[in-house]
Amino acid sequence: MIVVHHLEASRSQRILWLLEELGLEYEVKRYNRDPKTMLAPASLRAVHPLGKSPVITDGDTTIAETGAIVEYLIEKYGEGRLIPPTGTDDRRRYSYWLHYAEGSAMPFLVMKLIFTEMPKQGPFFARPLLRMVGRQVGDKYLDPNIATHIRYWEDALANSTWFAGNDLTGADIMMSFPVEAANARGALRGNFPRINAFLAAAHARPAYQRALAKGGPYPYA
Repeated sequence: MIVVHHLEASRSQRILWLLEELGLEYEVKRYNRDPKTMLAPASLRAVHPLGKSPVITDGDTTIAETGAIVEYLIEKYGEGRLIPPTGTDDRRRYSYWLHYAEGSAMPFLVMKLIFTEMPKQGPFFARPLLRMVGRQVGDKYLDPNIATHIRYWEDALANSTWFAGNDLTGADIMMSFPVEAANARGALRGNFPRINAFLAAAHARPAYQRALAKGGPYPYA
């Protein structure tokens, strides 16, 4: 039995979606964040030394990192589903977007969250200065970079509904997180019809809806 070690408000939501798309049986073991620090509990370190989510166990096999889990599940259980044929342009796009999602897209969005939340966590007397620093970093560095990435996504979807062709793949499941995060921050309010159509198509999938019902509210950090 596959067990998803599911930390609330974490990236493991994508793994639930993938498992639902593959029609696999699985168990969800839930972990709650510390209400003050928002960090994972120490019990998650018993599963993986870093104490991060997502982590899955499949028998005696333990796998961490969302991209690695996606690749493992599709390779072992996909039977050709959710991955383009070897040697095609779509397969190359699949590999690129699957790794791009965390490697290139998410760092700017995570930094945006950190600088937005930083004033709330700092000492009261320092909060005005922290807000000013956060605004400057956002205006001069983070926001322009995030905008560049979003325009890149929009252009990448010029000829297909999904990032690696006309069929949903694991790359789209990976890309759903940065797209959801950008949308939650109001960054998709401009002229981005293709990205918004991608998000709507993802939300409309029954497997996505089942995963949401099992995993709880979708996280955006």
